[in-house]
Amino acid sequence: MSNELLYVTNLNTAFRTADGELSAVRGISFSVDKGETLCIVGESGCGKSITSLSLMGLLPSNGYIKEGSIDFAGRNLTTLSKEELRKVRGKDISMIFQEPMTALNPVLTIGYQLREPLMLHKKISKREANKQGIDLLKQVGIPYPEKRMNQYSHELSGGMRQRVMIAIALACRPQLLIADEPTTALDVTIQAQILDLIQDLKDDLNMGVIMVTHDMGVVAEVADKVMVMYAGEKVEEGDVESIFNSPQHPYTQGLLRSVPDVDDPSFELEAIPGSLPNLNENITGCRFHPRCPFAMDCCKTESPKEYDVNGTHRVKCWLQEVREDGSAREKVAT
Repeated sequence: MSNELLYVTNLNTAFRTADGELSAVRGISFSVDKGETLCIVGESGCGKSITSLSLMGLLPSNGYIKEGSIDFAGRNLTTLSKEELRKVRGKDISMIFQEPMTALNPVLTIGYQLREPLMLHKKISKREANKQGIDLLKQVGIPYPEKRMNQYSHELSGGMRQRVMIAIALACRPQLLIADEPTTALDVTIQAQILDLIQDLKDDLNMGVIMVTHDMGVVAEVADKVMVMYAGEKVEEGDVESIFNSPQHPYTQGLLRSVPDVDDPSFELEAIPGSLPNLNENITGCRFHPRCPFAMDCCKTESPKEYDVNGTHRVKCWLQEVREDGSAREKVAT
């Protein structure tokens, strides 16, 4: 049986604004198999969440997919009508949003919001949906689930609200789960519980998971594959061992150097200088070159191509050409 689930090819997402068209995602391609976790990492504003909203068809009214295809289980989602996409969203593809306090409707009970996708997609009665909703709350570890069904989001803690979001996302046993910063604003203990829960449910349902995060510790714990984004572009992609043990792009190296090492008291954090460019900044060449300590003349004038490092590890950086031909090797961070 094939494990192929999602293939995204040359995705370009843009926004119409008073200043003209702004490109938020620029020609990225990636794939996710059944039972596989892909982590999309990068600083805030690099296009991670816009990528996930593009997959879900939930872009703001001024956003649109300019180019590319999203092939999910044999269907190109970019060609579906709004009605057809609604039938896929919530049933075959679900999403855990970044902030459950705003994602959950404050004037509707938890039970109402749990029953809604079950009744819509599974065509079951309210009584049966209520029973399945209680079972879902038990599955995600919420105590007294019958009582929680009649409560509102403001009556629950942050960790409980996040578990409710996971229960809603998993209500119809989706093939693909997108988790956008699922542990943001949660304490460390609750973070670990939420990540373990997602991992267990992924294994039970053989789901594909896309985890959007800027936390490299989360990546190390849950990822099978990693895609590093910068300024709307994919700059590096590979299995988790390759990314952590042999990062090739200076931006990926910078992200890893900014993670504290609690086992080494002499370790000093190294911040990446500068900041992400605005969407309307017209940067020629590599978009990271203004912040890159290894920038060469070609980096400032020509966008780098994607190099294949070892078959499963790819990087978009001119330094890879330097590595391959062996010249100026002492200038390259390893």
